[in-house]
Amino acid sequence: MSHRLPNYHLDLQRLGYETAHIGKWHMGNDGMPRPGYDYWVSYDGHGKLMDPTLNHDGLHVQHKGYVTDIMNRLAVEFLERKRDKPFSLFFAHKAVHPDAEQAADGTLRISAQGGYVVADRHKHLYRDDVFPRTPNMMTPDEVVRHKPAWAECFAMKTGETARKILDALKSGSQEEIRARAQMMAAVDEGLGAIFEVLERQGELDNTFVVFASDNGFFFGEHALGPERRFAYEEGIRSPFLVRYPRRVKAGTRVTDLVICQDIAPTMIELAGGKPGPQIQGRSLLPLFARGSKPARNGSRAGWRKSLLVEYWAENALPWLIGMTYKAVRTDRYKYVHWVNRGQAGELDELYDLDADPCELRNLNRSRAAAPVRERMRRELRKLIADAAGL
Repeated sequence: MSHRLPNYHLDLQRLGYETAHIGKWHMGNDGMPRPGYDYWVSYDGHGKLMDPTLNHDGLHVQHKGYVTDIMNRLAVEFLERKRDKPFSLFFAHKAVHPDAEQAADGTLRISAQGGYVVADRHKHLYRDDVFPRTPNMMTPDEVVRHKPAWAECFAMKTGETARKILDALKSGSQEEIRARAQMMAAVDEGLGAIFEVLERQGELDNTFVVFASDNGFFFGEHALGPERRFAYEEGIRSPFLVRYPRRVKAGTRVTDLVICQDIAPTMIELAGGKPGPQIQGRSLLPLFARGSKPARNGSRAGWRKSLLVEYWAENALPWLIGMTYKAVRTDRYKYVHWVNRGQAGELDELYDLDADPCELRNLNRSRAAAPVRERMRRELRKLIADAAGL
């Protein structure tokens, strides 16, 4: 299916842009070129952190070295090309993912020798640092009291298959946090190199730059680790930074609800096009207007008041059985509906994020919160219909 997706780079090509994808794709396990890109570098599945085989425009090329450094170099080389048209580069690092193998059915294997791999020059970073605990870093027994939908999964996490994956990642330990932070240092160096080449060309302030992540991560919050697919704040809040002096004043902080799908219509509009009906999300250009302020409730007039979060249970982590959910988040509340858990929503979850930012108190069964719960359920039904194109 990912060879037929109408992604926004097809629109940018039609608008006269030279387009490139460098890095992880991982929608389907093959790294062959997808439509919409004049220049393509990727790899099969998760790829390798050391000595990776990369797919260059359909040809497999063996590389030596650390994959983040290799990707950084390829991105800089693309930017240094002489061109007579504007460009769009989608640069997707493998970092901070560990070395892993994922089969076509989604099952995941991480060897004891695999896991996180750090560049030698960064192994001294954060060596003695201790990252602070948060109030929601709890034991499974403590979590299940307020989140009963997790009982079966937590029981399965103690099994041998689960432990092999969790132990290889050193899940929830200070060592895991330090390793991921160390891996990000090489990404940071690459971002600096990209800025340097654009500045040298005199194009830095003419280039729209987005630094984003596809998801957050858990380091023990809600007794979770690599189960990053879930709707708690640590999983769904991710970096989204923009640099474009023509439209965005430095230091601006936007609190409106923004989703990754908003990137596509934003890029198309900036390039002078009009997003078609196949393009989801909303252009962020209205949020970039200098001097505009959100309404009192935290959302700008005319902007979205809620967003949909959903997950279809699959095989990546063997203890996540039947954990499909659909959730809605507003500026204040979050409601999580477990599709395959419970009979009539009794295992669902409702949180007041103003009063309970760590999502410790599930209000789903609270009589006082019943009006909020029903309002959130109605909003979730609407968002699901919108997502299905109905």
